[in-house]
Amino acid sequence: MNFLKYTSYLYLAFGLYFLYEGYTQWSTNQNPILSFVIAGLAIFMFFFRRKFAKKFDDRNKQS
Repeated sequence: MNFLKYTSYLYLAFGLYFLYEGYTQWSTNQNPILSFVIAGLAIFMFFFRRKFAKKFDDRNKQS
């Protein structure tokens, strides 16, 4: 189960990659909207998974 703690950081890495990809598309006058949407979704999933992992750990400690 220790591996699942670190998978949320993959979302953060993908978010940063797509932010970079969107920036490079923007600087070459291409359409970066999809890259920014995917980056926002990945960063949201990072915080979402961390919140529920913490909630799950707190519930296991009580029982």
